[in-house]
Amino acid sequence: MSGVRPADYPPPFSSSEVVGPPTDAPDERIDVGVLIVGGGPGGLACAVRLGQLLEEHPEVRERLGDVPVAVLEKGKQPGSHLLSGAVMNPRAIRKLFAGRIPIEEMPTYGPVHGEAVYLLTKSRALRIPPPPTMMNHGNWLVSLSELGRFLATEAEAGGAMILPETAGERLLVEHGRVAGVRTGDKGRGKDGEPLQNFEPGVDVTAKVTILAEGTAGHLTTAAIDHFGLVGRNPQIWALGVKEVWQVPKPLQRIVHTLGWPLRKRARYGEFGGSFVYPMGDDHVSLGFVVGLEYADVELSVHDVLQEFKTHRLIRKILDGGERVAWGAKTITEGGLSSVPARLNAPGLLLVGEGAGLVNVPRLKGIHYAIESGRLAAESVFGVLQGGEVPGRRGALDSYDAAVRDTYVWKELAEVRNMRQAFDKGFFVGGALASAMTVTKGKLPPGERATHRNADAPLIRTGRAARYPAPDGKLTFDKLSSVFASGNRTRDDQPSHIRIQTHVPRELAEMWQWMCPAQVYEAGEADGDGTVTVEVTPSNCVQCGAISAKGGRLTPPEGGSGPEYTNT
Repeated sequence: MSGVRPADYPPPFSSSEVVGPPTDAPDERIDVGVLIVGGGPGGLACAVRLGQLLEEHPEVRERLGDVPVAVLEKGKQPGSHLLSGAVMNPRAIRKLFAGRIPIEEMPTYGPVHGEAVYLLTKSRALRIPPPPTMMNHGNWLVSLSELGRFLATEAEAGGAMILPETAGERLLVEHGRVAGVRTGDKGRGKDGEPLQNFEPGVDVTAKVTILAEGTAGHLTTAAIDHFGLVGRNPQIWALGVKEVWQVPKPLQRIVHTLGWPLRKRARYGEFGGSFVYPMGDDHVSLGFVVGLEYADVELSVHDVLQEFKTHRLIRKILDGGERVAWGAKTITEGGLSSVPARLNAPGLLLVGEGAGLVNVPRLKGIHYAIESGRLAAESVFGVLQGGEVPGRRGALDSYDAAVRDTYVWKELAEVRNMRQAFDKGFFVGGALASAMTVTKGKLPPGERATHRNADAPLIRTGRAARYPAPDGKLTFDKLSSVFASGNRTRDDQPSHIRIQTHVPRELAEMWQWMCPAQVYEAGEADGDGTVTVEVTPSNCVQCGAISAKGGRLTPPEGGSGPEYTNT
């Protein structure tokens, strides 16, 4: 064990940089009624529901001005940065569009018709009964990026203005209440100098701001710090790497696997598993997810996925096929104890994954995001309709009460300790998880602690020797994978990644192996026991892993990053 911890080398960043008063003159600001930051399922569901309510109550719409609802989306278009498995519980989206659009008319790949769970070793696949938390009867297969574009279309039809290629850079706080968001500049050079096409950001002010940024949101984490909303446990994350393949034979069921290529002993901290889902008759999506509390310097989720594909169970599914897409994203994993102490502050609401509303044992978060977005819309509408001032402390407490009164909160309470159980290793964790499932979370009682991903001391075991060499047919390197993501980041824009650049070699190499997009490289020794970390920000697909393991991801120029279309 090296004893080096990523947490001992914090990035040159403070949340206070991200919070401040408006800087534009009042007549230069863009004023909207309700501002939603993030064009994912939570933010867009909120916009859709607000449109429905405002259509029924035009007098409230009139009071919200020329732009009653606006959505900031940092990707080229809604869906560009959305990636998931995904098997969706349809409960929330059915309620959102009840009496309007049946799920059969939404962009899906149909209901789950069958499922299989396997415990893998290197050479064998033992089919086991699906654990209750992994049963998916009644759920629907979707591409989250495709679903995002559908929700955006419906939001716009309801009157929302969607502003793509627009990053939320700073949370505007004035007199103790959130007043909106300042957008990021465009057209700056590597050193921050304005280029010929320079466009300054602008203050977008609103009566209520709703943060729906998804995993490890830039403004969300700053708001949690600023308003003292930190949950009882620190938040933790996993990293998922996914591929979409065109295949000659249809896959008739969804597949999940446990075990290999991950190691089961607690000292390695390797918790995770895989998914393989059909996408119609001629495509499948497959991916591997690993918790970011792992200890090994050489663990690479991208390369674990490549290793996983060499198993004969998976080779058989992919045989004769071709990879057509790739992407990576972190997943919020802390559970109920890591949810913010409150989901609102004066003038502000937190929804979806950014608020920690993810059920890790069930591998579900999309319907929680949609449900929380709908509830946020209804709470905001109720406040506005009643003439209440949203910036008053407590004015938006109805949202917290509504979330706590739903199945979302109940289900998260039942599995609140399940993720933590696997810190004790695969077998002990499995036994504890079984007890929690049978007793609906009553045993073991109380709450188990989580520890920040960056707190894990690093070890080196030569793990990389196991990874297969890329052959360009079944297994792929990182750079060709970044190309497959449609990454659009300019080479000559300022770096959006904050890390210490002179660190122990173990940490530099951990970042190098961790990053699925080959952003970091351990460079020359500095002569004082550290090395220089070389950073290539233009490779970044904004997965967020660096924020969990000792650095900080901030928004690049709007429109940068991947261009996901079917992930």
